Amino acid sequence: MHVYSTSYTFIQRLMVPAEEAFHWSTDYRPDDLALMGEKGQRRIKRVTKDTIILEERVAQEHKKVRKLKLVKINPKKLSWHNIQLQGPNKYSEFIYEISPEGPQRSRLTFTGLLVVYAKNRISRQRLKHIASEEREYDSRAWKFLASAMAEELRPD
Repeated sequence: MHVYSTSYTFIQRLMVPAEEAFHWSTDYRPDDLALMGEKGQRRIKRVTKDTIILEERVAQEHKKVRKLKLVKINPKKLSWHNIQLQGPNKYSEFIYEISPEGPQRSRLTFTGLLVVYAKNRISRQRLKHIASEEREYDSRAWKFLASAMAEELRPD
């Protein structure tokens, strides 16, 4: 088994204030996967106020994938990260940072530190392609989440 590391990043604009975006994003709920456009189930175990375990079963590429994630929340910095403890990208880390962009808007900076496993060696170009696909997948999920967030938090 060959193991590789790669990374990617993207920014998602949020149409809500930074603190509200942070609290909404870190208020984990079982229906979050549906908001992200995924089919699956999520169990949430709150270990402490700032530590959460997520157990997910999602449908990916016509098969069920089980993921176990450790989430650490840093309210002072409006950031959090999760590390995949089990799953196809075990030991990958995902970092989320929310920054204000004025009083009513904010942005999420997402960084994926991806661990890739392969039976055979893969080229640097193939690794870049994998990172690009993962970036597209996560970015799409956050577009859905940003829309749901704005809908839920939009003042009437």
